[in-house]
Amino acid sequence: MAIPPELDAALQDFAAQQTLLVCVDFDGCVAELVADAAAARPVPVNAEALERLAQVDGVRLAYVSGRPLQTLQELASPPAPALLFGSHGAERWLGPDSAGLELDDEQAAERREVLSTLETVAAEHEGAWVEHKPAGGAIHVRRMDDPTLGEAVLDQARSALALVDGAHIKEGKQVLEALVVQSSKGEAIEELRELTSADAVFFAGDDVTDEQGFAVLREGDVGLKVGPGETRADFRVPEPANLAEVLHRIAQLRDRAS
Repeated sequence: MAIPPELDAALQDFAAQQTLLVCVDFDGCVAELVADAAAARPVPVNAEALERLAQVDGVRLAYVSGRPLQTLQELASPPAPALLFGSHGAERWLGPDSAGLELDDEQAAERREVLSTLETVAAEHEGAWVEHKPAGGAIHVRRMDDPTLGEAVLDQARSALALVDGAHIKEGKQVLEALVVQSSKGEAIEELRELTSADAVFFAGDDVTDEQGFAVLREGDVGLKVGPGETRADFRVPEPANLAEVLHRIAQLRDRAS
């Protein structure tokens, strides 16, 4: 894929800033979307590009994902300097001293109710399954043979979760999540911006929850939508493997500047 001139011009302006923050989602962005969530891995060219970019002076790399933090660490194998925000920002890894997520008694009870509600729905439909997360849970329907039935299952789960106090629902592609900790990818990016003192932010994502990340981008930032669908991002690439070319371009521009 040749990088479109408009995107390349934006990358040149972005790369000219002193301190850069490069944020990426995992599923559907760095990795392909797969039916078996445990089988997801970074597209090799993306892994290579991220490793290169993580070593560039003046660039801070961060994953901002809906995955639980431990799962993100295991599946993404992020470069050592990378900062990690999992569970849509509810979990953070900012270094070896980072504390894990701790729920209070009320949140713990709400999480148990979320998981019980989702398990009840999933038990009625072959192919539906529930992912347990530290901050809540998610029901997946990507393994179901009938996409229409899968959407009906998500509707059923959505209605059931509406009765659970403290459940914050997040939409996704063939998945519905409910967290008992209020967080978003937009809040995560803003926190990372402040933490790294970034002069400009790049964010690449593919799903509905990534739109909250695109929404907080400012003038001079770059938002990149991976794949189809409506988006607030100014730029788009067709598929995850195309992300590598954009990341390599950022690294190339920084190398030239130095």
